[in-house]
Amino acid sequence: MSAAAVAAVPPSQAVTTRKVIAFTAMVFGMFMAILDIQIVSASLAEIQAGLSASSDEIPWVQTSYLIAEVIMIPLSGLLSRALSTRVLFTASALGFTLMSLMCAQSQTINEMILWRTLQGFVGGAMIPTVFATAFTAFPPSKRSTISPLIGMVATLAPTIGPTAGGYLTDLFSWHWLFLVNVVPGCLVAAAVWFLVDFDKPDWHLLENFDWTGFISMALFLGALEYVLEEGSANDWFNDDAILIAAIVSAASGILFFWRTLRIKYPIVDLTAFTDRNFWTGCLFSFVMGVGLYGLTYLYPVYLSRVRGYSALMIGETMFLTGIVMFFAAPIVGRLSTKMDLRVMMAIGFMGFGLGTYLASGITKDWTFDELVLPQVLRGFSLMMCMVPINNLSLGTLAPQRVKNASGLFNLTRNLGGAVGLAVINTLMNERMDLHLSRFRESIAWGHGKAEEVLTAFATQFQGIGTEADLMALKQMEKIIRREAQVFAMSDVFLALTFLFFALVLMVPLTRKPRPAPAGGGGGH
Repeated sequence: MSAAAVAAVPPSQAVTTRKVIAFTAMVFGMFMAILDIQIVSASLAEIQAGLSASSDEIPWVQTSYLIAEVIMIPLSGLLSRALSTRVLFTASALGFTLMSLMCAQSQTINEMILWRTLQGFVGGAMIPTVFATAFTAFPPSKRSTISPLIGMVATLAPTIGPTAGGYLTDLFSWHWLFLVNVVPGCLVAAAVWFLVDFDKPDWHLLENFDWTGFISMALFLGALEYVLEEGSANDWFNDDAILIAAIVSAASGILFFWRTLRIKYPIVDLTAFTDRNFWTGCLFSFVMGVGLYGLTYLYPVYLSRVRGYSALMIGETMFLTGIVMFFAAPIVGRLSTKMDLRVMMAIGFMGFGLGTYLASGITKDWTFDELVLPQVLRGFSLMMCMVPINNLSLGTLAPQRVKNASGLFNLTRNLGGAVGLAVINTLMNERMDLHLSRFRESIAWGHGKAEEVLTAFATQFQGIGTEADLMALKQMEKIIRREAQVFAMSDVFLALTFLFFALVLMVPLTRKPRPAPAGGGGGH
């Protein structure tokens, strides 16, 4: 930077070694919080066995964390301004570490659910706080380095979560899914407490804390997350609990928005949505959440149910996406200073669409080799989307609006993932039923090819027992279900292709960004 440029940077945005170390510690804290969303997903069976939990209870290890986290994320903007970045992030890191330790010590499923809920709630504040700090504590000239860094962490953590979980469980035990957080969590909390001085607290904000707004927001988002997480597995509104949760979410949502738009000091300031780049960025972030979490779910489902891979083998196959993201980050950061961010975003969503289009040709015989190109496209596209979306959404807002807006922005990505998973599961179930009915029609008695295959199976099983015909029918049914599942996945990949290409057409809605407003480190 030239001397004139240095002089133009506000003191609160000056880049010092202390600030870089402090921010790096915060980024690592965010990495732990996001990683914990997915790290248990590959090891739920081991946790279920260790805690003697039922199949109905064990999904709550994941759901409780997500519900609590989605409530904290929008609340973090107010808490960050009231308590300061230093106090909020330190408390969040320490609370997350303590709850991780308590999760590892759990003896019953109820204890685990309680500690996971608290872990998700306290840890949820770290994610938007890092995003806000990136755009308020550093000058715009550093965004080509910082934005790819937080973008890579925000997308890499859920991508490698199942891999890390599989390794830890296989090498040690499920307890280490949580114990692995303890030492790093303490180091992050210490570094932030002693090094962060980005802003000052405004304790007066807590005097006007809107408890009605908070409770209505918690019920709205918590019940919505529950509906999205459990709906597809419980036949949606035919299940009484899902129906009640949907009604609670709708009613509390109406109260929340009515309250927020009427009072002087709302729990969440929604006026950021009046900025075109922010609301379009949130829309793109929502769909990117579908690509991030939806594809992180789809590929392992195929590898486990169709190919029969273990959790460790799935993790090793999926790790390619993380490698691509790691190497793409500096390239994308450099491109963000040379290209129109809107063009980058369009290329990113086109890459997503191309990757899912290639994946729509999936068969029962696909292995790592066939998944290489779809995974490479996904990893590169995640970075090509994340960096411009971050910069367009948060980088052009006035600094005093960024903390609150960061919570809303991160919320849209999480909700996008939840909605995406719910729609993907529902669509996959419906298409599988359709393909099953078609396959069964095509192998009814009288179809020569089907009878030939059944006869061959029966001949194969004759030396095993007296029920060769029954075993042949079961083998045929197994093949039909496998093929129906593969066809259903192909349909889902094709639907995602249309979604991503449709987003490319919406890119012109975003204004070409102007230089970020001058200002200090995230005022009040």
